[in-house]
Amino acid sequence: MSRRRSVAALAAAVLTGATLAGCAESQRDDEGGGGGGDDGTFVFGAAGAPEMFDPFYATDGETFRVTRQIFEGLVGIEPGTAEIVPELATEWTPNDDGTEWTFTLRDDVKFQDGTDFNADAVCANFERMFDQNEAGQTAGEYWGYVMGSFKNDAENSLYQGCEATGDYEATISISGPTSGFPTMLSLASLSMQSPTAMEEGDANGIAAEGEGFSFPDYADNPVGTGPFTFGDYDEANGTITLERNDDYYGEKAGVSELVFRVIPDESTRRQELEAGSINGYDLPNPVDWQGLEDDGNSVEIRDAFNILYLGFNLDGANSQLKDPQVRQALYHALNRDQLVQTQLPEGATVATQFMPDTVSGYNTSLEPYAYDPDEAKRLLAEAGAEGMELTFAYPTEVSRPYMPDPEKIYEALRTDLEAVGIKVNVKTASWNGGYLDNVTAGRYDAYILGWTGDYDSPYNFIGTFFGNLKENDFGTKGMPWGKQLADDLKSADAVVDEDERAAAFEEINQQIMENYLPGLPISHSPPALVVGPGVDGVVPSPLTAEEFDSVTVDSGQ
Repeated sequence: MSRRRSVAALAAAVLTGATLAGCAESQRDDEGGGGGGDDGTFVFGAAGAPEMFDPFYATDGETFRVTRQIFEGLVGIEPGTAEIVPELATEWTPNDDGTEWTFTLRDDVKFQDGTDFNADAVCANFERMFDQNEAGQTAGEYWGYVMGSFKNDAENSLYQGCEATGDYEATISISGPTSGFPTMLSLASLSMQSPTAMEEGDANGIAAEGEGFSFPDYADNPVGTGPFTFGDYDEANGTITLERNDDYYGEKAGVSELVFRVIPDESTRRQELEAGSINGYDLPNPVDWQGLEDDGNSVEIRDAFNILYLGFNLDGANSQLKDPQVRQALYHALNRDQLVQTQLPEGATVATQFMPDTVSGYNTSLEPYAYDPDEAKRLLAEAGAEGMELTFAYPTEVSRPYMPDPEKIYEALRTDLEAVGIKVNVKTASWNGGYLDNVTAGRYDAYILGWTGDYDSPYNFIGTFFGNLKENDFGTKGMPWGKQLADDLKSADAVVDEDERAAAFEEINQQIMENYLPGLPISHSPPALVVGPGVDGVVPSPLTAEEFDSVTVDSGQ
């Protein structure tokens, strides 16, 4: 039967970064799990339900948390870092102008249904992703943002074709050089899937249905090459069960069963951990970290690789937001130091730009906007915007790495805005019940949202936000500088020399903060996950992209 999904358009990634060319074995092969013991189950408390199980159509972290255990890509991410490493491809080499990339593939891999992984399978995957119907082009957001377009608009697509130039050698053609290729192939959405299973399950048989989509049978029967295979999804009880892939080419997973239990409420997840009914969960409340440690659990803190921001709809009905003085005033109104100290975990920092300081292209010369209510009032008065109204929204029923408690963060920001005379119209919606759709549809003047990077790339942050002039949540298409910013981002991304590219992005970051100010960067937060006694082998990922094949569970604990 098919699965339905409501549209929840996340800020999708136009993903780029430093390219990697090298030769190494898969990280899972070299650094795999606990040796494939005979027993053991790891039960993880997930904050939300997956949309479905075909990563190509997924946009949410809860789906990727599951599919990441089942699927692998041509390139992967080294556990515990944001660095790109070989995975199903052992090496890759570009031609002189960077428009053809030849991938040498592992020759010892089979999909979980017995289908051979080879160059034909790679090309079948790329052609499947490229050739989408109208509904598939809407649902396949990551491909659209990374590649630009699909087969029906091939001339505007970064992807131009795939050829099996040997049994275990595939050559992928792209329209022009970009820093994002092949780095973008580490995206969970671009994982390799069994051509046999996709054909049998009519994988591209997606259809629009109401405000969402109806997915084909394959979306409930995923087949990859990874260390776990799909077992069962008990939707009524909110449990997803994966089983160890005993035919995996690398070191076998340390547990025989991996179970995700959907527990949306964070306090309930903690109670379930204390009761021993789960072995770990994501995004524990920062105020609970010490208590969890005192009770014998391990709080694994990830590096901050994210941004929380207050976004504006600059192309909306609130014309006062088009005035840069008004946006500057709103920024001066916010006491971000106090917010970081009271609402975010230890190690959180005030943001100066729309990316963390570990990303190439970060501009170290930028200083935080000062908290200055008097200056905010002066700017509002000068702009004729005293007492302006602002429809300002926040999401419910969610915790995000950059936003552990959205309501409390929102209340702190709202209080600051009201203190300088802003009349705030409070709006809210649940994360998967309309909030993201409302942001994308421009139904709010302002909103809080954020982003966790997919890998180390400046374009993955500011390109995601402002690089697509036609579709971005900030409405920059309505601003006189919107096209210039989008063009500058694309030009910087195409610079081959890493130092020159970094310098170009540093200049763009300065322009964004000093000249454009399309939104207000707030903070960077180090999110955590927690595991109970007897759990070993969890490697926290700054991308929140943990792979659980390395986990072992001592049932005696």
